[in-house]
Amino acid sequence: MSLVLGLDVGGSTTKVVGFKDGKMLESVIVKASDPLASAYAGLGRYLETSGRELSQIEKIVATGVGASYLTGDLLDRKTIIVNEFTSVGIGGIFLAGIREAVVVSMGTGTSLVEARGSTVRHLIGSGVGGGTLLGLADRLINVTDFEKIDQLSKTGQLEKVDLTVGDLTQKEIPGLTPTTTASNFGKLVGLSEPEDVAAGIVNLVFQSVGTAAVLAARLCQLNTIVVTGNLTRMSLGRQILDTFSQLYGVNFLIPDRAEYATATGAALQGCK
Repeated sequence: MSLVLGLDVGGSTTKVVGFKDGKMLESVIVKASDPLASAYAGLGRYLETSGRELSQIEKIVATGVGASYLTGDLLDRKTIIVNEFTSVGIGGIFLAGIREAVVVSMGTGTSLVEARGSTVRHLIGSGVGGGTLLGLADRLINVTDFEKIDQLSKTGQLEKVDLTVGDLTQKEIPGLTPTTTASNFGKLVGLSEPEDVAAGIVNLVFQSVGTAAVLAARLCQLNTIVVTGNLTRMSLGRQILDTFSQLYGVNFLIPDRAEYATATGAALQGCK
């Protein structure tokens, strides 16, 4: 089989993965000024870094919010557009190596789907995601760089910004530990350090998404939640999801190359 490329085209970022004979190959991510420019830049970067030739590409399969700006065949290669939610689900369970799960895609916002083999159902979406994280960090600590927020949050102390169950009561509450968050930013004061605020922002975003994911999993009677998207690279975010696994008895999985799940799902649909 010839090479199939999957593209996840966002507003200004495109992720590209290659598939051949059912195996995932190289992957790249690029940013540009608009969806069309980032799509072409992503294809060029992929060919450059992989050492492959344009003639080797059988087809390009694109998805994502920016895919609507693509018209015709890119680089004169057969190009098709596929559903983003389907791509999220198929790509998520493929990378996790399982057959069924609730798949969460954490991008600018967040989407949740139920994936059972090739059957994918969109469950719900949330406006809480990477855009929320960057917006709050910009306003509260004057930081707009994703990596910087990640770095700051690693050393932040959540107890200085979040109100916990232990702050409210000395009695044991069944199913909850004293460190369980009772109110995000419920203890924030003007003297809090940027590291603490950064940790609070990450906690707010991941707890909001984690709560929705747990409810979705229970609705679908599934015990596994696969989390994908750019935000999965955040160290504190991973720790928060681990805590949710223990607290609610569900299995949160973050597969390798989780940020490429949607592009992977697109490519897999083109490999049929």
